[in-house]
Amino acid sequence: MTYDRLVCANCAAPVAEGRCPVCRASRERLQQGPFAGLNPAALVALLVVLVAALALLAHQTA
Repeated sequence: MTYDRLVCANCAAPVAEGRCPVCRASRERLQQGPFAGLNPAALVALLVVLVAALALLAHQTA
């Protein structure tokens, strides 16, 4: 999930704006995630590649 759609429970403002310390902390935490720089399409493509690799591996061992 991207933080641009999240609303802060502390100040009721969008987290992306970073109006309060809670917003800023949440925004920093979300930006530092392992897949934070990837858009949803890239994540879906990565998932498809992983499933294909698993299917190929399962087919070769059977």
